[in-house]
Amino acid sequence: MRDLGPSTGFIQSTLLQRKLHDLVPGGAHTYARGDDQYPEGMAPVLVRGAGARVWDADGNCFVEYGMGLRSVTLGHAYQPVLDAVREVLDQGLSFSRPTELELRAAEDFLAPLPGADMVKFAKNGSDATSGAVRLSRAYTGRDLVAVCAQPFFATEDWFVGALEMNAGVPESTRKQTLRFAYNDLGSLRALFDRHPGQIACVIMEAATALAEPESGFLEGVRALCTERGALLVFDEMITGYRWAYPGAQEFYGVRPDLACWGKAIGNGFPVSALTGRREVMELGGLRTDRDRVFLLSSTHGAETVSLTALRAVIRAYTEHDPVGVMEERGRALADGVNSAARELGLAAHVAVVGRPSCLIFTTKDAEGQPSQPFRTLFLQELLRHGVLCQSFVVSAAHTPDDIELTVEAARAALLVYGKALEDGIGRFLNGAPVAPALRSRAAPRRVR
Repeated sequence: MRDLGPSTGFIQSTLLQRKLHDLVPGGAHTYARGDDQYPEGMAPVLVRGAGARVWDADGNCFVEYGMGLRSVTLGHAYQPVLDAVREVLDQGLSFSRPTELELRAAEDFLAPLPGADMVKFAKNGSDATSGAVRLSRAYTGRDLVAVCAQPFFATEDWFVGALEMNAGVPESTRKQTLRFAYNDLGSLRALFDRHPGQIACVIMEAATALAEPESGFLEGVRALCTERGALLVFDEMITGYRWAYPGAQEFYGVRPDLACWGKAIGNGFPVSALTGRREVMELGGLRTDRDRVFLLSSTHGAETVSLTALRAVIRAYTEHDPVGVMEERGRALADGVNSAARELGLAAHVAVVGRPSCLIFTTKDAEGQPSQPFRTLFLQELLRHGVLCQSFVVSAAHTPDDIELTVEAARAALLVYGKALEDGIGRFLNGAPVAPALRSRAAPRRVR
């Protein structure tokens, strides 16, 4: 098996990253893609990808995890999707009226979703979740939104106001978003009790990489929303087409009123979707006598390339079993890395955890506390051995060889990790540690 990694260093990537900071705030168009999320001087600027491999501006090749922030489940440059897209490129992309393709895409997307009668396509997840919130407020006549204490739901003020990084969001807007704890039905019930008749919707992920629903929790949330007159909104951006086909609501058997989709449904092509019950969704249409909702109106929401990609992805999921492959590869990866950690006496410090199709790794210091410096060291050593990752989120394109190479890279990284625990991390870590992506100040990774 050929060794990968930075045989030529990161000279060109570093130069390009510096120029990106001159022209793009933060040096990237997504905070999670920023170079502050990687070891200093080791943030590859990529030029292409194929399957689960990517190449950077210096010619280095890496096995990639995270795969486009979990949006690429079939692999980079997945040929059946590209072939379908190429067929429509010479037929026009965007028109002044709907296309037949929009109808076919809607039919395909809704087919495996009992309880979802209508769909509105858009370009990113924030469009869908924010549309769901606006629709919920109009349907219920209420203003407050109950948001599960999970990482991220939107770039709009209704959610950003609840983050630490909330500069520019009015205080009045911040007060309209309430938080409740996952797997704690009592915390949600308490919000309804404190704000009777005021909560428009409950928005949440049915599960995350680290948290599965306890017995009865999702069913309890569903019943509580029905009882208190609020809509239940599932964010399926990550769970959709990764937990199961079509998503978590199918896997756990709990139906929301509205659901928001993105990421994997386009395998990297920009498409998102809002689905829901007809009586709710029609408030954004022309079959209502109520005040109309400005639901979603996007110039590029239904352009032909992304909807064609969507239909090709759906075909891949109906003809093959990408979720099963991701589960198999993820189990092999977790078993391999965790076995290496146990053999080296580091199981208390590094662990691969989560759903096999959505794995992350934990890094702890000598006292057993979560550590950004040790996370950075682990990332640094993985990069040196040909693995680019912020997580161990797999795709169906990861091969057994990719998994084997990653386990070998992790073992090499763990050897350095163990020495750093014994001798101090300062001898081994080059540069400042990574920092939380959504922090309130640029420090400790402020760019000069």
